[in-house]
Amino acid sequence: MKIPTTLKHKPVLTVENYADVDGRQAGHSDAKGLSLGLAQWNDRGKVDISAKVWRYTGEKWSRQSEELPLHRVLDLAILVASGMAHFRDAYQHPKLYDPANPVIDRIGLQGDAMTVAVCTDNDKLDEDIKLFSQALSDDGELIGERLRTLSRILAEMGY
Repeated sequence: MKIPTTLKHKPVLTVENYADVDGRQAGHSDAKGLSLGLAQWNDRGKVDISAKVWRYTGEKWSRQSEELPLHRVLDLAILVASGMAHFRDAYQHPKLYDPANPVIDRIGLQGDAMTVAVCTDNDKLDEDIKLFSQALSDDGELIGERLRTLSRILAEMGY
């Protein structure tokens, strides 16, 4: 299925077979494609690049398609990696985190730091964190494959 090029987001690079590789949804995903292109929120004289997940309902392109600035895509990748690093050793804590210190990482970015913390405001945290940890473990092969691929590409680029 071809990603539309007539909408506000203007694709430059595309993955039009994303439904075939979308993790557990592979083969039956409504996320039909990914693209990097010119952001739909661009103002005159200002150009931003964005990443977009294109979702299709079976009848039309969905309003639930997501578009993110590239730095946010990378920030999410950083959050995933930081979270995975935490959960590797989380078994050491009865609640899978230290309630006295819910901050699990501070990652320096643009002169400040992104604080990664367990969401202690979640009323159902005790059960949700166990479910999250189990799902992360269950998806370890899917996520690990993508992280290894990302690591290889970054190493080839000199990062």
